Amino acid sequence: MRETVYTYDGTFEGLISVIFEIYSTKQQPLEIKQQKNYTPPLFGETFHVISDSVRANRVIKKIKALDKRFFGQLFRVFLSEKEDREMLIFRSIELLLTKPAAVKGDYRNPNLLRVKQINKEISREVHRMHAFVRFQRLADDIWFAAIEPDFDVMPLIGNHFEKRYADQKWVIYDVKRKYGLYYDLHQMEFIELNLDNSLNAEKLSSDLLHIDEMEYQQLWKEYFDSVNIKARKNMKLHIQQVPKRYWKYLFEK
Repeated sequence: MRETVYTYDGTFEGLISVIFEIYSTKQQPLEIKQQKNYTPPLFGETFHVISDSVRANRVIKKIKALDKRFFGQLFRVFLSEKEDREMLIFRSIELLLTKPAAVKGDYRNPNLLRVKQINKEISREVHRMHAFVRFQRLADDIWFAAIEPDFDVMPLIGNHFEKRYADQKWVIYDVKRKYGLYYDLHQMEFIELNLDNSLNAEKLSSDLLHIDEMEYQQLWKEYFDSVNIKARKNMKLHIQQVPKRYWKYLFEK
């Protein structure tokens, strides 16, 4: 049996379409790669799979019927953007289809162990986004927050902020991935923006901010300083709890 390198458009639906193609043709994958990141070799077979929502939904429906929780874990693996995520998801689905009971917690399997480890990393990052997102009130009364998470967690954090800030319009923008979430008091939607990569909490010009925002930020900094007991300062512990990569988006820093 020949082994083929499959390429796709980089979406989750595209990846699941690849898996449908693999099972339809019974052609084992050598690799599964995003088309934009892959340079075909001089020798060997490469096949590009066009994203197909109907085929992808058939696979998703099957996975959810077998183990809905495991499907959620695999989606999080996709959001991790790990270099080996495509083949890891394929191998995990392969195991689910052949030995459904094995995915319940057989961590002797290296693929399942890695799925668990990645999910733990993702959960930690989601928790940090809940804690470290800082909104700024813009002149048009929309609240704006810039983030730059290690993983693509935007699809996992929207419900939290919709429930917490249901009475105001807001945008959360991923600086690294150049897209965001917009909530208009009625529903959330994903939006694409092309803002400057250097955008952070300190670089929004005053003419973009609401008249009360600068005063609020100053009061917040003063409060933070007042409750910070310098004699008990433990920078090592602080960095463990609030990694430095988040600091530029925190007003108090």
